[in-house]
Amino acid sequence: MISAPRYVVISLAALFSAYHLVLAVSSIAVPREPGPVVVAMIIYAAMTILSLWGSPARSMPAWNAALNVAVGIAVCVLVLPQLDPRAQNGYATWFVAAILTLMVITVVRGQVIFAWLGVGATTAAITVWADPLALTTTGVVGGAIMVGIAHALSVALVRAQQDAAQYARAGIKAAEWQANQEAVLYERRLRLEQMDRLAAPMLHRIVATGGVLDDEERRECLHLEAAIRDEIRGRLLLTDEVRAEVMAARRRGVHVTMLDDGGLDALPEADRLAALAELVEVVDGVEVDRLIIRTGTEGSDTAVSVVGLRDVGDDGTAAALGHDTGDDEVTLWREIPRP
Repeated sequence: MISAPRYVVISLAALFSAYHLVLAVSSIAVPREPGPVVVAMIIYAAMTILSLWGSPARSMPAWNAALNVAVGIAVCVLVLPQLDPRAQNGYATWFVAAILTLMVITVVRGQVIFAWLGVGATTAAITVWADPLALTTTGVVGGAIMVGIAHALSVALVRAQQDAAQYARAGIKAAEWQANQEAVLYERRLRLEQMDRLAAPMLHRIVATGGVLDDEERRECLHLEAAIRDEIRGRLLLTDEVRAEVMAARRRGVHVTMLDDGGLDALPEADRLAALAELVEVVDGVEVDRLIIRTGTEGSDTAVSVVGLRDVGDDGTAAALGHDTGDDEVTLWREIPRP
């Protein structure tokens, strides 16, 4: 469907083109033979309709532009022999303005080279038919100026469209940057609030005692430090229930590692919460030395995997320091599938 602005422009161009046909009809008695002039009128009208409504794209096809130039030459060949170059032909030279109007349509629709070829061919035809002075009396100069103005406006319009597209891209990038910054600030604020909620009571306790803590409080500090690490590495693995159960496991002496590798990012929120609810049941009361909780990889059927290890031949110190002794025994293996 043609949009309203384009429809209006096409209608105005069609009316202006039809005006030349009105002039041709009003001066039909001037040519020696009216037959060739009528043929020229029909050819011109057909090419105008084809050029205005033929292709919905803004850029005119090259074959259409080449045909416009050929029609311009054909119209000159048909009409000029019927006119007296020494007489005042009046509106009988309607075809000059008609051809150059067709060239204006051609240049506006992006075929600049063909349009100026048409102007050159018309200029040469009038010069050969009469003399260079006839270029002013037949309207060639004015038509060429009209084509030049259309060319300049087309170039300006293209540049304006390019600038508008560039500004639009810049606006999109600015919006993306702002959204990214807001997301970073929100995430940072959320992490700080979570860490403050976790660590604030113990920090107040440290200040109140002057840094003198008993063994139980020192162990609690280590648990809190691990919980803060979970907030950074655990991401979507964490809910309040998971946090509470993991902390309870640590207080039982379990070394817990939580890793979110992005396997839950594409999971709907309801399915993620269902998987984490099952994770809470798995961690509840587990008795192992080390517990590794990790999301499945993207595209995997597993939402969360839970591996429990027991240290064999070691007192647990190496595991607490993050070293693998090579003597771990797997005592728990649980894969929570994607719902």
